[in-house]
Amino acid sequence: MANRTQQVRQVARPRKRAQPPVFGGVTGSYEDKDSDYLCPICFDIIDEAHMTKCGHTFCFKCIKTSLDTANRCPKCNFVIESPDLIFPNFMLNELIQKHRNRPEEKRIRLDHQNVPGSLDLAELVMEETMDLTNVNTLLELLHNKKKQLEDDGRLAQNMVLKDFLEQVRQRKQEQLDQLSKEISILDEDVDTVKERINEHREKYPYLPDHLVPNSIDSSQPSSSVASCSQDGFNGSKNSGKIWLQTSLASRRKKVAQHFDDLQQCYFNIRNDMYSGDMETGAGLDEFTESLSKFTHFSSFRPLATLSYTSDLYSNSSIVSSIEFDRDCDFFAIAGVTKKIKVFEYGTVIKDVVDIHYPIGEMTCSSKISCVTWSAYHKNLLASADYEGSITLWDAFTMQKTRVFQEHEKRCWSVDFNRMDPKVIASGSDDSKVKLWSTQQENSTMCLETKANVCCVKFNPDSRHHLAFGSADHCVHYYDIRNHKQPVMVFRGHKKAVSYTKFLNYSELVSASTDSQLKLWSTSKPTSVRTFNGHINEKNFVGLATDGDYVACGSENNSLYVYYKGLSKQLLTYKFDTVKSVLEKDKKEDDSNEFVSAVAWRPGSNVVVAANSQGTVKVLELV
Repeated sequence: MANRTQQVRQVARPRKRAQPPVFGGVTGSYEDKDSDYLCPICFDIIDEAHMTKCGHTFCFKCIKTSLDTANRCPKCNFVIESPDLIFPNFMLNELIQKHRNRPEEKRIRLDHQNVPGSLDLAELVMEETMDLTNVNTLLELLHNKKKQLEDDGRLAQNMVLKDFLEQVRQRKQEQLDQLSKEISILDEDVDTVKERINEHREKYPYLPDHLVPNSIDSSQPSSSVASCSQDGFNGSKNSGKIWLQTSLASRRKKVAQHFDDLQQCYFNIRNDMYSGDMETGAGLDEFTESLSKFTHFSSFRPLATLSYTSDLYSNSSIVSSIEFDRDCDFFAIAGVTKKIKVFEYGTVIKDVVDIHYPIGEMTCSSKISCVTWSAYHKNLLASADYEGSITLWDAFTMQKTRVFQEHEKRCWSVDFNRMDPKVIASGSDDSKVKLWSTQQENSTMCLETKANVCCVKFNPDSRHHLAFGSADHCVHYYDIRNHKQPVMVFRGHKKAVSYTKFLNYSELVSASTDSQLKLWSTSKPTSVRTFNGHINEKNFVGLATDGDYVACGSENNSLYVYYKGLSKQLLTYKFDTVKSVLEKDKKEDDSNEFVSAVAWRPGSNVVVAANSQGTVKVLELV
């Protein structure tokens, strides 16, 4: 055993690292260029080595060519009287030939230079003193080392696997905890709703069992069951229940169509309650209200159809803006025909024919991009046009009262301040938002921006706050008392923001040509919700809201309505493709019509929408 240990120590003892032999030209490095293996003339390995009298060696061709030019040695400048006074260097030629016959050995040696210790091991194995016993000992050591390395590799692999499995389990446990929490919330809310239904059934015992949700046990006394078939006030069986049954079926169908979206909305609200952001019971009431509003409407009912242009040969009749006046008695329609037409809402609704005439018409010098009514003066109307002008009109006399002309490019938007009726804001392609007073000729304030301003809107409940959207993909929210810096910049859209509207004091919605609407809170820079479904990639398609619902146009010639609590569309209304005389043979598939303007009649479920053909629809949500 002692002898074996001594042998192992002898084999494995540290040895002084030998410097690897360097063959001239092997590495090809710059330091090897003065080696005797290299020709001083061509700096390559010598070919047919020939030596001069002065003892220097060159390639035969190199020294021959050099002596033909000058009779001196290129290395030491020794005078060589004749080009024939050079002699073959046989010894060097043999060394160079051996060097060229061992390319694989040179490659191996080069590789070993990059592996620490590899030359020691190779030299150790190649030593002539190595006998069979030493080789066996070395093999045993190598085998043990290999086994140790393999075991270490398996250990590292198992540790990585353990970390992965623990992370998966942690995430699944978090999901399980979340599911348990959600099931607890559901159980609590189901019990609450059952109590409400039972209270209603006790108050109104005639409620038919088939109208009670399947998850509710209907344990009623026989008197209650008998009362289900009692006569109604008009003598019919179960009179008054047909509406309830129809309403339930319609609402359940709508819930089934948007189940995933409603589920997400429910848990978002209820989790806020459990996190302490909401009082107990308030979350369920809030979702009940959202569910009620979401399922309240199921379709559109057309009330009237108008035409913005009466010219059958006109190919440019895009309606760009529709707005109701202060008392919702009149609405104005404006667009690219350079005309503002004012209609009386009551007359339009009562007429049984679809030929409606405006009560007044105002003509501008340029295409109109936007109109807005004063919230204080019933007859005061403002318009913005493609020349950059802001015009004030008396809508009853159809006369201009004032014109503001400071914008340098097309003006896209104009809006009255609801709290201060003398103040007007406008946004333009000249990257400026200007504030005006109805009592002054010049602007009172100017907000300089870095991109085209596409829309501007005052907060309806604030004298000093306004929002505007621009081509920088952002919505900017300002307090005009400190107009140097915005209060908030809402980022999230991928293209220019074409519209922005306030739902209330603290919420606003924006539209963009990225085919998205986004809901924002004035206190948070990130969007609360994104609405998807409509198509909007290049045109202004209109945007309107009544506080709970949002309506916008689409480039598939349709009107879309969203509920603010859910991201998917609630209703869709498709405009008919009406062709002019010049386009009567045009295929419907080739049409590029789009809904270009939308207005919500305040305090009602009526929407007025128009498309690029100049067709205006008055629609009621039912």
